[in-house]
Amino acid sequence: MTHDPAPLTVGFDLDMTLIDTAPGIRTVLRVLGAELGIDFPVEEMTAALGPPLDLMLEPHLPAAAIPAAGDRFRELYPSHAIDSVPLLPGAFEAIAAVRERAGKVVVVTGKYAPNARLHLDHLGLDVDVLEGWVWGAGKADALRREGASAYVGDHVHDVEGALAAGVASVSVLTGGCSREELLAAGTHAVLDDLRAFPSWLEGHGR
Repeated sequence: MTHDPAPLTVGFDLDMTLIDTAPGIRTVLRVLGAELGIDFPVEEMTAALGPPLDLMLEPHLPAAAIPAAGDRFRELYPSHAIDSVPLLPGAFEAIAAVRERAGKVVVVTGKYAPNARLHLDHLGLDVDVLEGWVWGAGKADALRREGASAYVGDHVHDVEGALAAGVASVSVLTGGCSREELLAAGTHAVLDDLRAFPSWLEGHGR
């Protein structure tokens, strides 16, 4: 008796994989800094997006002030960081490539889920499942639950999540991590950007 293969499910990171959130995050950090009387080094802070907001703020604020600052960042975000954030090259095509194979698209991101949803809706990205506020190996639970066979990200910690889930790790160079860093972390494939993803997907699972 033969069994039909499991349907294709591909997970994607959001920030710097599908969308360029750096401009929006820089704006929010400037507004937050003005409220707090702190001149955040926003270029440095957004050079390699991916880690949770608390870790981004940690070097610049007392520990006791971080939770409230994080809450305020998330409150400011919808007004300052949605309209200015574009899709990265190949994002629509990457999702379409999964759809052409009757596949499911899962976004697994460290971003606060309601704000991630605003980006997806604003840019018209066709996504089946959104899992927010998960980071590194913590992404594995969602990937396993949804039956993903690959996870696409831009950061070494996205590689960590894919490997923890036991799925193919595909990395793009649109974030702050280099090809060498991503390969050293154990990724299975490095693409310049998502425009190369449909070709990679052609060979996935063969």
